[in-house]
Amino acid sequence: MNAPSRPPVCLIDGSSYLYRAFHALPSLTSGDGRPTGALFGVANMVRRLIERYQPERIAVIFDAPGRNFRHEQYADYKANRPPMPDELRAQLEPLDELLDALGVTIVREAGVEADDVIATLTMRTRAAGQAVLISSGDKDLAQLVADGVVVEDSMQDKRFDPQAVEDKFGVPPALVGDLLALTGDSSDNIPGVEKVGPKTAAKWLKQYGSLDAVIANAGEIGGKIGENLRNALDQLPMSRSLVCLKDDLALDFSLDDLARRSPDHSRLVELLKKHGFSTWLRQIDAGGGAGDSGEDSAAADDDAEVEVEIEIVSTRNGLAGLVQALMTAELIAFDTETTSLEPLDADLVGFSFAVEPGKAWYVPLAHVDQQTEFDRDEVVEALRPVLEDADRPKLAQHAKYDLNVLRRAGVALAGVVHDSMLESYCYNATATRHDMDSLATRYLGRQTIPYEQVAGKGKNQVTFDQVAVETAAEYAGEDAEVCLALHRKLWPELKAIDGARHVYETLEIPLIEVLARMETLGVLVDRDQLGRQSAELAERLEKLEQKAWTAAGGEFNLGSPKQLQEILFERLEIPVVRKTPKGQPSTAEDVLQELAVEHELPRLILEHRQLAKLKSTYTDRLPEKIRADTGRVHTHYHQAVAATGRLSSADPNLQNIPIRTEQGRRIRKAFVAPEGWCILAADYSQIELRIMAHLSGDERLLQAFADREDIHRATAAEVFGVPLDEVTSEQRRSSKAINFGLMYGMSAWGLARQLETDRGTAGEYIDTYFARYPGVRQFMDNTRKLARSQGFVETIAGRRLWLPEINSRNRQRQQAAERAAINAPLQGTAADIIKRAMIDVDAWIETQGVDARLVMQVHDELVLEVHKDAVDEVRAGVIERMAAAAELDVELLVEAQSGRDWDSAH
Repeated sequence: MNAPSRPPVCLIDGSSYLYRAFHALPSLTSGDGRPTGALFGVANMVRRLIERYQPERIAVIFDAPGRNFRHEQYADYKANRPPMPDELRAQLEPLDELLDALGVTIVREAGVEADDVIATLTMRTRAAGQAVLISSGDKDLAQLVADGVVVEDSMQDKRFDPQAVEDKFGVPPALVGDLLALTGDSSDNIPGVEKVGPKTAAKWLKQYGSLDAVIANAGEIGGKIGENLRNALDQLPMSRSLVCLKDDLALDFSLDDLARRSPDHSRLVELLKKHGFSTWLRQIDAGGGAGDSGEDSAAADDDAEVEVEIEIVSTRNGLAGLVQALMTAELIAFDTETTSLEPLDADLVGFSFAVEPGKAWYVPLAHVDQQTEFDRDEVVEALRPVLEDADRPKLAQHAKYDLNVLRRAGVALAGVVHDSMLESYCYNATATRHDMDSLATRYLGRQTIPYEQVAGKGKNQVTFDQVAVETAAEYAGEDAEVCLALHRKLWPELKAIDGARHVYETLEIPLIEVLARMETLGVLVDRDQLGRQSAELAERLEKLEQKAWTAAGGEFNLGSPKQLQEILFERLEIPVVRKTPKGQPSTAEDVLQELAVEHELPRLILEHRQLAKLKSTYTDRLPEKIRADTGRVHTHYHQAVAATGRLSSADPNLQNIPIRTEQGRRIRKAFVAPEGWCILAADYSQIELRIMAHLSGDERLLQAFADREDIHRATAAEVFGVPLDEVTSEQRRSSKAINFGLMYGMSAWGLARQLETDRGTAGEYIDTYFARYPGVRQFMDNTRKLARSQGFVETIAGRRLWLPEINSRNRQRQQAAERAAINAPLQGTAADIIKRAMIDVDAWIETQGVDARLVMQVHDELVLEVHKDAVDEVRAGVIERMAAAAELDVELLVEAQSGRDWDSAH
C-alpha cells in the first residue's frame, strides 16, 4: 500500500474478529486453565495492525450487548444465532484490559451494531479529509469502501478497494447493500429472494441500476426466478433497511478521542504474564514490539530488529574473499536465485551466502543490469570446490530445490546437513507453515521482504534476472541470513528432543537427495494410452448424460447443483436427506450415495462425476505435464506438508490416482517403462494394521499376523463368532471397515453408515471387536490419556505430532484431536518406515551400481524402473530392504511384482 501523508484512521471490527479468532484458533489456555485463544487472536491482530500502519487514531468497535434497532424492525433478526459460548464470554473482560493496556480505544454503542459505529466514524473521517482503514471480515462493510476507504481482512490476507469490491461482488460498493437485500443473509436471518444468489443479483443490478429499479421492473423478469422476485416485493424494502448501515449516529465522542495512547508497559507485562503469552513478553523484555503468530518456546527474543549488512560481490578479489570465508566457515547458509520455480527449467541468476548473524553476500550471475568482472561460468567454477565438498557443512531452506537447480547447472551439491524448513517441520509440524516468510515471522519475529515486492505480481511480475542487482541483493541476502538465524533458533530446540532429532537426521535430511533424484528422473508416461482413455471416457460420459436426462425427464446440466436440486427434490419429489448451511437441499456425494440405493438418477450422477473427475484430473491433465525434453512426468514431492510425516505429491499429484475402480486402475497402464526395462511395484501389506499389532501388543492380533492369516477374515471370525473357513465375503468386507475405521477413530454412527446398517448393530460390532482384541482398546485409551497429559504423540521412530486441541473445551475439536492422536502413531510410523526403505533402496542402487532406479513413491508403495535382466535381483533386494526398514513384533510383509506398466505390476 502506498501510504498517505498521514497514517489511516484504523477502525477494527472487534465483534467480527472475536468470533473468527474463537473458532479458527486453537483452544489456548493460561496456566490456570482459563481460555485465551480468542483473546490472543484479537489482541495479536490489533498489535500487528499497529506495527504495520502506526496509526495516530485507532479504535476497536464491538457490538453492545442486548437488542438493537434492527430487532424493532424485524423480530426474527439474527433469530438463528446461538448465544455467545461461555468460553468466549469469559474472554471479553480480559480482552478489554489488554487492549486498554496497548493504548487502544474500545467502543460499544447501545442500541446499534459495531458496523453502524464504523460507518459513522468512516463518514466523519472522510469529511476530515483523512484515509480510513477498516479491518474486518464482514461483507456488509464493503458498502463503505470508497476512494480513501479500504477494508482489510487480515485473517484472510485480503484487501478491498473499490475495484476489488466490484471484482468480488460484481457490483460497486454503493450497490453492495442492494445486492445483499436481494440475496438475503442467512447468518443474520435476513430474508432475500428465493434462489437468487450473488451472480443473479449482480446481473439485475447491472441491468437496472439499483434495487428500486429492479423492484420497479420486476414484471419484466421471466421464469421461476422472476416469480420468486415478485413474491418477495413486499419484503425487499425491509431487507434493504436491515442491511443498510447507519452512518449518522449521534456519538458522544470525537475522532480526537480515538488517539492512540502509549502502551502501559508495566500493566501490559502483568497481563501477559497472567495469560501466559510468553513470546510476546520476551519480545517486550528484549525491547522489540514485533508480533508473533503463536506462542512457542523457540520464538525470537533478540532477532526482531536485525540490521543485515549485505555485500554485493562484483569483483574477482571480492569473489576470492567470499570463497576464503566459506572455506573457513563452520556452517554455510546459502540460497540460489533463479529464473523459475520449476528446477528443471531454472537458470541460475545469483547466489547468496551467510556464515554469521547480520551479514550476507550476494553474487549476481545473470542480471540484465549487472556490472561484474566475471561471468556466470567463472563464478560457478570458483564456488564449485565449496559446493561439491561433502565435508563443508551447508544449510538451506528447502534444499531439494537448490540441489536440483545446481544439478542442472552442472554442480553436484554435497554436504547439506541442515534444512531450516525441515528443522521447523520436525520440531513442530503443525505450528505454522514451513515457508521462510512464515518461519521468520513465527520464530524470529521478523517480516521478510516478499518476492512480489522485488519482482512485481500477476501479469507485471518479471523473472529475477530482470530485477536490479541492488534490489535483488537485499532480497536474496536476507534469505540466506534469515535461514541461518532460523537454524540458530530451531536447532537447539530440535536437538533437545531425541526422537525429533533422530527423525530429522536419519530420515528427513537423507531423503532430500533421494527425492531430488526421483524428481529429476521422473516417470515415463504413454501419451497415446491416455488419449485413448480420454476418448473412451468422453463416450461413456455422453451415454451417461443421455441416461440421466431420460431419468430426469428432460435435459439439464449434470454439473449444476441448483438444477439437480430442482429435479431431484421438486420434479421427482425425492425426500430431502440433508440441507446445506443456506437451507437448500444438499446434493453432496454422501447424500447422492444414500439416494442411489433406491433411485436411478443419483446413481447415474455419481458415476458421471467419478468418470468426469478421472478425465479432467488425469487422462486430460497428465499429458499436459509430460515434458517434451524427457517424455516424462516430473512430480514434486513435498516433505513438510502432512503432519503425520507422509510425503505429498503435487504438479501433478500422483498420490491420489484412484485404484478402487477398474477405470481408475487403468490410468496406471499409462505409466510405463522404457524399451528393455520394466516397472517393479513393491508394496507393504496392511502396514498400519501391523503397526497397530506392534503398538498395542494384543496377543490375538499378533498371533493372526504370525500365522499369516488374512487379517480381515480373522477379524470377521472373531467379531461374528464363526469359524475362519466359514467367513463370508460380506463379513470380511465388514471386518475390513471395522479394522481401518477404528484406526481412524470412526464412531458407531460412522461405521453404521459405511456398513449400511443401524447404529446399534455397528456399536455391537465395535464392542465385540474390543472384547476380542482388548490390547487394541487399551492402546487407544492409553494414547488418549498420554496425548491429553503431554499434548503430543510420537511415532516409533520419534516423530512428534503436537495436538493443540486435545484439551479443548469444544467437544468436537477435542474428539478430532483424539482421533488424530490414535491415528498419527500408526500413519506416521508407516510414513517413517517407507522413508527409511526409500533411503536404503536408493543407497543400494547408487553404491552397488544396481540396474534400477526409483521413479515414484505412492502411499505404502515404491515404484522402480528395472532393467529386464535385473528383475529377479532387484525384486529380492527391494523386498529385503523394505522388510528390514523397521523392527516390529510382526513381520513387515512386502509384495513386489513387475510388468510392462504400473498396472500390470500389481
